[in-house]
Amino acid sequence: MKMKKLPRLLLAAPSSGSGKTVITCGILEILRRRKIACVSYKCGPDYIDPMFHRYVLGISGYNLDSFFLPPEKVRSLFEEKSQGADMAVIEGVMGYYDGVAGISTHASAYEIGKITDTPAVLVVDGKQSSLSLAALVKGFLEYRPDSGIRGVILNRTSPAMAERLRPYLEESGVRLYGAVPVLKEAEWESRHLGLNIPEEQAKLREKVQALADRLEPCLDIEGLLKLAEEAPPVQKSIRKQKTSGFGVKELKRIAVARDEAFCFYYQENLEWLEENGWEIVPFSPLHDHNLPCAGISAILLGGGYPEIYAKDLSENLAMLKELRSAEKQGVKILAECGGFLYLHEMLEGTDGCFYPMAGLIEGKAYRTERLSRFGYIVLYDRQGNRMARAHEFHYWDSTRPGKDLKAVKPLSSREWDCMIVTDQMIAGFPHLYYASGADWILRFLEGKTEGC
Repeated sequence: MKMKKLPRLLLAAPSSGSGKTVITCGILEILRRRKIACVSYKCGPDYIDPMFHRYVLGISGYNLDSFFLPPEKVRSLFEEKSQGADMAVIEGVMGYYDGVAGISTHASAYEIGKITDTPAVLVVDGKQSSLSLAALVKGFLEYRPDSGIRGVILNRTSPAMAERLRPYLEESGVRLYGAVPVLKEAEWESRHLGLNIPEEQAKLREKVQALADRLEPCLDIEGLLKLAEEAPPVQKSIRKQKTSGFGVKELKRIAVARDEAFCFYYQENLEWLEENGWEIVPFSPLHDHNLPCAGISAILLGGGYPEIYAKDLSENLAMLKELRSAEKQGVKILAECGGFLYLHEMLEGTDGCFYPMAGLIEGKAYRTERLSRFGYIVLYDRQGNRMARAHEFHYWDSTRPGKDLKAVKPLSSREWDCMIVTDQMIAGFPHLYYASGADWILRFLEGKTEGC
């Protein structure tokens, strides 16, 4: 078995809102400036944070999720996508030990750290705390004997206070790798589903550069690099050969909605489609007036923010007509969350007004005051067969959420009907992880259609 040295770090936190995404992006920019070829990952099912990683590094980032995949496949994905990289940086999810159902460490950042054998550094928000931070860190170290936590970065903490706290933090066996004061460069805009996507952040490139300028003197970058070097070697994976569609009997093309309104996609899902012989053809329901119809046999409408752009989507009558026409011609439609909202007769925008949409699903999509359904789920058909694993996270609901599948929350008694599944359409709120339901999704996509 060939082994490869891969320096790597896991940047985690005691809780959401500690600043780990911003600090991760700042560190990625510092590594990029040093010409260290870095690949990035996000623990868990988050779509938005990997967009920021990609924005900084200029290459795709990936999700490492041990609910969607068994440990050996998480490890294989990590090793495969790290080929050719000088270093890997993994960003944690929520609090370090927070996993499935909020009561287990399964699918937590801690578990991903164990699976990938990656040393962890906690980003701790020090605002309005001092010596209590030492107690907090000590608690995280002792909660699991194999915590994997090797260091701490204090956020929103003055360097002077951090130096005074250093001996109390380090007496537990971790190293303090620096302190980041309150910075205006770290104040990035957010909304109900998290940070605004990179394209919506005003002057984000300047912010990232200014953030890195401020972070570099605050952090022990050399120490972090040395810690990353201490990670054990990983197995050298053999790259999978992607099927381009050329030279095969039938060219398979899938039109994928990619714009400000539809931007939530797992990179692993898109590459899975390519590996299974699908050529991805991007289009914009916001800006285009036509589908890329030449040879299209399927349409993928991912999640995102159609509610924010409801008026513009509704006024793009040509695209709505194209979707209806494609559906009549037998083109397969796979729609997740935001894409599902777009297929309704009416969608309530963030302005409180209802707008006509594609009309392929009878009913209205409307705003709720809280997360309607949130978290990991396993999907079963009406006969009890497991179809796929998925995640829900939405503030909008529907008068017709579907009832062809049953969603079951792990480590919980809660379940509900969901999704519309026909020979031509899979649509609903769940964000599917395709590799967890590969046979089902391929059977659906590769069923006979007339095409567009």
